[in-house]
Amino acid sequence: MEKTLELSASELQTLFGRNDKYLEKIERELNVILVNRNGNLKIVGDDINVNSATSMINEIMNTQDNSGDIEEQKIDYAISLARENNERALAEIDKEVICHTISGKPVKPKTLGQKNYVDAIKKDMIVFGLGPAGTGKTYLAMALAITAFKNNEVNKIILTRPAIEAGEKLGFLPGDLQSKVDPYLRPLYDALYQIMGADGFQKNMEKGLIEVAPLAYMRGRTLDDAFIILDEAQNTTPAQMKMFLTRIGFGSKVVITGDSTQKDLPKDVTSGLDVAIKILNKIEGISVCKLSSKDVVRHPLVQKIVQAYEAYDEKNKNKGHKH
Repeated sequence: MEKTLELSASELQTLFGRNDKYLEKIERELNVILVNRNGNLKIVGDDINVNSATSMINEIMNTQDNSGDIEEQKIDYAISLARENNERALAEIDKEVICHTISGKPVKPKTLGQKNYVDAIKKDMIVFGLGPAGTGKTYLAMALAITAFKNNEVNKIILTRPAIEAGEKLGFLPGDLQSKVDPYLRPLYDALYQIMGADGFQKNMEKGLIEVAPLAYMRGRTLDDAFIILDEAQNTTPAQMKMFLTRIGFGSKVVITGDSTQKDLPKDVTSGLDVAIKILNKIEGISVCKLSSKDVVRHPLVQKIVQAYEAYDEKNKNKGHKH
């Protein structure tokens, strides 16, 4: 079977990618042959594969922005949706623009998992975002926090992390407490700079409207009218998590992000994140969103690394059950 799509030379170039990188990927993954005939794209293969590839290419071109580029992640995700006969989901995801970065780039969910996560944050007061590195848990929460702040829905943004060393001791590093704590909080600063710009961030920080602090600083406070993000929550103890959750005041929204497979706690300490999810997952107004390797939006190699680790952990878990 073959189908023909009319695409301009620039559209074909965008779709095929540099050195026909995407073209080869679409052909290989969807088992079709793509032929460029004077501005017409011929798609050749079995009925099911041709229909699937046609729908996918149409969806990609319909959701294309004006930048004249398609990210590899979008091609990869479109292929995985095509395999599930769910190409239309691409348009659904693409509609949602949370905000724009300081350079004008739209910040939006890039997978169905991310879209569900964003929808949950808009709807519920407390959201747990769980999943591996690169799934956009913190970045999307940050974008929503900045948007809520700019729209005067909250008076303050509070970003916090438990200060736990990832296998390295920081105690003997030179400098005051702030300079010792800053490396933990660096990923949070990076996202703020990107979306708000360094000047906007600095001004709001000086006014006390944005606070970036270790979790220990939350003790004894009640946090009203704030958008609060607790990052790396797998490194909290159950007592810290309870302390944090009971600080939440009126008019506040809370996003708690973490990855249970990346704990830096001592071996005998239970993670406050694991305990909280067991206790709170059935309470109305609290959502638990689980992102997976499918939602990784960093370099495609990162997705493969995450999948390889997931497979390894699964294998070891099954071995453990057998003994």
